[in-house]
Amino acid sequence: MAAQAAPPPPPEQKMMVAIDESECSHYALEWALRNLAPRRLILFTVQPFSPLSYLPAGSPRAVGPSVASPELIRSVTEHQRQLAQALVDKAKAICAEHGVDAETTIEVGDPKETICEAAEKLNVDLLILGSHSRGPIQRFFLGSVSNYCSHHAKCPVLVVKKKE
Repeated sequence: MAAQAAPPPPPEQKMMVAIDESECSHYALEWALRNLAPRRLILFTVQPFSPLSYLPAGSPRAVGPSVASPELIRSVTEHQRQLAQALVDKAKAICAEHGVDAETTIEVGDPKETICEAAEKLNVDLLILGSHSRGPIQRFFLGSVSNYCSHHAKCPVLVVKKKE
């Protein structure tokens, strides 16, 4: 009687944690590392697409983008890129402490849409987000990235909320 080959192991699920500078996104990352023990993990962050959106009131933006010098725009864009890189580097170090060698991806755009697009493009099996725990008024004015992604992502979405 010939021995049957064992069935192949299930494919490793590819998980993506969307991170930003908030405590809740770092909590979601730590939670995922402790509770899901991911083998294939992508750390994803979004760099804002408009470098002028962070200029203070009364800056050239108030007059119009054509007033801002190309050097200023390059400087702000480079600063945003460095902040995004520092953010994913910090998250990658947290993963390394848990024995996970995570990939990192930084994209430019609107966070809600960019996260959903990246999850689809990268063929993610699970998208993990932190919850900012905003009240209804803040959500109305600021929007909720986790709410948007849970309705628009084409993969399962896990929203991790920190206990009070």
